Amino acid sequence: MKKQSINACILRTAGTNCDLETENALLDLGIQVSRIHIKELIKKNNLLDYNLLVLPGGFSYSDYVRAGAIWAKEIISHFKKDINLFLDEGRPIIGICNGFQVLVETGLLPDIPNLSFSPQATVTTNASSRFECRWVSNDDFLYIKNVNKGKCVFTKKIDSGSLLKMPIAHGEGRISFLKDKEQKYITKLEENDQLVFRFVDKNGDFPNQKYPVNPNGSIYDITGICNDDGTVFGLMPHPERAYYGWQLPDWTRMENVPIYGDGKLLFDSVVDYISKKF
Repeated sequence: MKKQSINACILRTAGTNCDLETENALLDLGIQVSRIHIKELIKKNNLLDYNLLVLPGGFSYSDYVRAGAIWAKEIISHFKKDINLFLDEGRPIIGICNGFQVLVETGLLPDIPNLSFSPQATVTTNASSRFECRWVSNDDFLYIKNVNKGKCVFTKKIDSGSLLKMPIAHGEGRISFLKDKEQKYITKLEENDQLVFRFVDKNGDFPNQKYPVNPNGSIYDITGICNDDGTVFGLMPHPERAYYGWQLPDWTRMENVPIYGDGKLLFDSVVDYISKKF
């Protein structure tokens, strides 16, 4: 499939506020992008017209019950069958920040052991009990490490072990499992190569949930996971806010500002995957 034929759906709803940045990033890659409200998608009932589904960041329905919960129920109630077909055909889905919260609430992530459409984890209030919105930590940047060994289709162009710079902006980003199943889930995620991003310091060392290197207190410093097929990916950092070089917080101190930031690698990876698979 040629890039020009790829059609991405950026779904939005009341409270979504990162859809335009995400649209600009995907358009820069030369693919077709439809930024569509869920009410319109329900009316048209054409989810299967798209090759990529994006759930962007924001505060869907004001996180009224808990982050992503209402939107997740709405999506599953209208599109459960189509999403199953979407995934059976290997079409990718990404959830960014609030979108990640939605994917967890639907049960699409972490997807252990099988797709269940019921939550197996939670993305809950930050351990700091406050909204965390920043690039900068004690070590100049908030770093994440790609720990995926190759399963995730959104990180194919990122070497395993690479450190990336992306901003966060969330009040509920702490990934948690049931206390009596924490180790079971972490072990299974590692064995299945479903862990994708973890928080690290500038030396690439894991903070073991210590603030501020781990800004939300997520178990095992996890901030990005994929499903067992590698086609559903959720992350708390915002790649669309790290797509261009001028979005980097230190660009004014650079002699040569890069055209692109680390966020582009994720979108590049999935577009390349779609081009080759379809």
